[in-house]
Amino acid sequence: MDRAENLHRTSPVVDGHCDTLSVLEAQGRRLGQEARTGHLDLPRMRRGGIRVQFFALFVPPAQRARATVHVLELLDLFFRELEANPELVLVRSYRDVEGALAADRPAAVLAIEGGEALGGSLAVLRAFYRLGVRSLTLTWNHRNELADGVNEGRTGGGLTAFGVSVVREMNRLGMVVDLAHIAERGFWDVLEVSSAPVIVSHANCRRLCPHPRNLSDEQIRGLARNGGVLGLSFVPHFVTSRVPATLDDLLDHVDHVAGLVGVDHLGLGSDFDGTAAPVWDLEDASRLVNFTRGLVARGYDEESVRKILGGNYLRVLARVLG
Repeated sequence: MDRAENLHRTSPVVDGHCDTLSVLEAQGRRLGQEARTGHLDLPRMRRGGIRVQFFALFVPPAQRARATVHVLELLDLFFRELEANPELVLVRSYRDVEGALAADRPAAVLAIEGGEALGGSLAVLRAFYRLGVRSLTLTWNHRNELADGVNEGRTGGGLTAFGVSVVREMNRLGMVVDLAHIAERGFWDVLEVSSAPVIVSHANCRRLCPHPRNLSDEQIRGLARNGGVLGLSFVPHFVTSRVPATLDDLLDHVDHVAGLVGVDHLGLGSDFDGTAAPVWDLEDASRLVNFTRGLVARGYDEESVRKILGGNYLRVLARVLG
């Protein structure tokens, strides 16, 4: 256990997805203050060893009609928190990631979740980029101007012409394309269009848990060929159909992906604050060392553990952000 804890503390841990910004105000929380509710804040990130956190700017269905304004409001909330917590680094380039790691400061990657926030305009995409957004989840579960989400999978719809333009412009700008929530046809379309590695920030393996949000083995192989990363989600019903979902159940997904494509395409995508209760032993960000203990107990070597905890995400960020 001492070995696992030391390995965790000396690894650049990256979490590819949390919904904390969407719940802070409603729960009366502040990013810089440890709360008794929810899953993630800066003190718990520090205790859990998270060095780089993707913060989702999520567009819920009730906000679709004003999606752009809603994301701007979340950006305003984030920048107010940034002003209140000057140790937090906003990632605009990979140099910012390197600087934050060297200075032992937490880093934030802003990620819009739901391409309807673009309002059908590449100009809005570029404006969000100028405001510091560095990732976009193209869809949530429903259809938008870019593509179909997983709830629309029966239509067979993939990327629209606008969706193709968005992916190409994201490649040009240096933004991470996120394929969580997208219908399978759109997944394959993006892999054909994108000139850069992509991520699936929070999903698991359909072979182990047949949820529509999870990836098939063929999708996992395609993601690996692209050089991308699958961030494993801690949401129980993406992990197993059994109750309760445990850390061991989640580690089965690690083993499955590693057996298919190796460890170079695995990462974390907790979905903290996006679910009522994560899997047992990973109840909030402060407990993340338990994941590393589990990897060590299953026989993963030091290099593999460091890749899974964050090294693979850092490879993609270095390639995409520049």
